[in-house]
Amino acid sequence: MIVTCVSVQVKPEHIEDFIRASVENGRNSVREPGNLRFDVLQCADDPTRFTLYEAYESEEAAAAHKNTPHYLTWKQTVETWMARPRTGVKHRVLYPDDREQW
Repeated sequence: MIVTCVSVQVKPEHIEDFIRASVENGRNSVREPGNLRFDVLQCADDPTRFTLYEAYESEEAAAAHKNTPHYLTWKQTVETWMARPRTGVKHRVLYPDDREQW
């Protein structure tokens, strides 16, 4: 299992647009083979900061996500709405392990 946490800071005037586009991306992402979870999180004390929490069964499934039409649309749509380039950090899941249900 692989989890990627993507940090995004959005220009204030594009917060609502970013939320709509990211939720749509998430709705489609959870339908992908190998997707276990896709959360769109907004920072409680800074509404311009977001985290996308993406969990996939494998590196291959995570990589396939980046070639889907909905991801490519999201990426192009939100690019100019970001205050700085997004960053993604991959994590190895320690708990729960693959044998336990999420």
